[in-house]
Amino acid sequence: MPIPPQPSHGLHLMAELHGCGCAVAGLCDATWLRALCLAEVHRAGLHVVGELFHSFAPEHPETPAGVTGVLLLAESHLALHTWPELGLVTLDIYVCNRSHDAGPAARQVFKALVEHFAPQRVVHREVDRSAVCAAG
Repeated sequence: MPIPPQPSHGLHLMAELHGCGCAVAGLCDATWLRALCLAEVHRAGLHVVGELFHSFAPEHPETPAGVTGVLLLAESHLALHTWPELGLVTLDIYVCNRSHDAGPAARQVFKALVEHFAPQRVVHREVDRSAVCAAG
């Protein structure tokens, strides 16, 4: 029986998503990626306070170019970077909230985005940062 995650008032989720099976065009479209991230963050009950999504210019006209996107959250941030030519996405979600555990919301967003990108392989790290958030 799996052990349920313990409450954490500071959680940092990071992953490299290799061999993404989603459409390459989606990895190149900052507007679409922004909408996806906003929808999942709102669905999880997190609060956006700022944002920036940037599309890179392709090195060659026939080569797709990636996107870097950041949502600043009242709880901390979500950042992603895409390399469509490699089928790679890096994902970083950090939540820190002294009044309640935002970890389940972070995990919900993380799971939804990973499912969307449909990677063949995920390299995932999780850091409990409760002590940092509690120190305030």
